[in-house]
Amino acid sequence: MITDSGLADGPVPWRLDEVALAGRKVRLRGVRPADHRVLAGFDRDSARARDPQVGGYRHWAAHRQTAAGLGEDFHFAIETLHSRALVGSIWIQADSATGRFSYGIGIGAQHRRCGYAADAVTILLAFMFAQRRYRKCEVSINGANFASLALHGELGFQEEGRPRDTELLRGEIRYPVLMGITADRFAAHYPSFLAARGPARPGRGRHSRTPRRGRHWRTVA
Repeated sequence: MITDSGLADGPVPWRLDEVALAGRKVRLRGVRPADHRVLAGFDRDSARARDPQVGGYRHWAAHRQTAAGLGEDFHFAIETLHSRALVGSIWIQADSATGRFSYGIGIGAQHRRCGYAADAVTILLAFMFAQRRYRKCEVSINGANFASLALHGELGFQEEGRPRDTELLRGEIRYPVLMGITADRFAAHYPSFLAARGPARPGRGRHSRTPRRGRHWRTVA
């Protein structure tokens, strides 16, 4: 059970396993024991590919840390609304005393470029700002992860700094970019963000297709 004691009018307890937050394409829910194989598989695939899109995020390691009951951290699984397929996870670090939180997100390589990350982050921000009453979200992004930088810019995050411990390794940029968004900015930006993305089409990811007629199909007279 998680309690946000510093934000509401007294403690507000809630159970992670009772939360299911739906968006336009995905929903966030508690991580289940049955998710272990899929999440660990995402981690193995990223480790083998040395994927810069991940930025060090590890699905199952994040779950083990939150399951240990450390602080106010918690972990959501990300699954599609259309097929209930597990496509990734998002780990949240929250500090109710300051009203701030951060997160790390990972989407399995085979499920990327479907809009799942943007939808999951939007759901999380709406939940943390509107329901949990946090005031600001701050994230640190690998400077070489241009896709994540672009995504957060589209979501309304603003760059707040780049620490000076820049490293150049084999010609690759390695430095963190600090970005943040306040509850007020999210509330103002959210309607225009939804309008820019067009109408919701939860069942039309890039892997979906309209069933085609087989060569023996015919109309019965």
